Amino acid sequence: MEKLDLAQTKAAVLAEALPYIQDFKGSVILIKLGGSVMEVEENLESIACDIAFLNAVGIKVVLVHGGGKAISKAIRESGHEPSFVEGQRVTDAETMEIVRRTLNNVVNPDIVARLCRFGANAKPLHGNWMFGVRKITSPDRGYVGEVVEVSTRSVSEMLDAGIIPVVTPLGTGVEDAHLYNVNADLAAAALAKALKVRKFVLVSDVPGLMMDPSDPATLISTLKLEDTARLKQEGVISGGMLPKIESCEAAIREGVRKVHLVDGRMAHSILLEIFTRQGVGTEITQ
Repeated sequence: MEKLDLAQTKAAVLAEALPYIQDFKGSVILIKLGGSVMEVEENLESIACDIAFLNAVGIKVVLVHGGGKAISKAIRESGHEPSFVEGQRVTDAETMEIVRRTLNNVVNPDIVARLCRFGANAKPLHGNWMFGVRKITSPDRGYVGEVVEVSTRSVSEMLDAGIIPVVTPLGTGVEDAHLYNVNADLAAAALAKALKVRKFVLVSDVPGLMMDPSDPATLISTLKLEDTARLKQEGVISGGMLPKIESCEAAIREGVRKVHLVDGRMAHSILLEIFTRQGVGTEITQ
């Protein structure tokens, strides 16, 4: 009897997901992966499984990833200390090479391999092939740029071929052709806007936006765009959460229907957020 009850529970979960699968089939969802969640094996396996599931039921997925922890580790191993301004990494010429090498040769291949092990057809796509950027000068962060141009041709061709593009947050300077580091949240938002995706999902190591960052019970389940300015002023949105929320705001203003902040430490949080009525993170809408 216990086995039957368990089987019926699993069937009920699949039945609840059915209308969402039917609604989103053929749509494009962009997922941004970042934070310390990327340092834990179980988290990465769960996230890769969720993305492969989305792909298997006919949803087109684009994955943009960060690599902050791995990059900071590599910088320390080179004898330097990472530096940040307003939540973004200060990147001199030496640091830029470490960023490029870590993203392209370590982080990206690992994510691609994990997706492929779950049966998904994933391929690397280096961001500097598609993001045109302009150097951020106020304040000067070195080779850190903001996205001003996005070429979606390569992404669209991959999606049409059933491939999951796994994108690095790098850009090419439109004025100097130099390689630039780009905040992964902002790179993902720029691509989400250009593709006009159905959903934009930011996966990190926090449950979502919380009134008190130390208390998960204060999670804000649903947030309207008009409320974000007030929360910034009150200090609820600050630090590393600031570029995340700003990327969400930009995406929604440009036509992305919904943005979700979910906790990648929770097993199958992406599926729970997309395919259940209640969800598990913060949903931001117009």
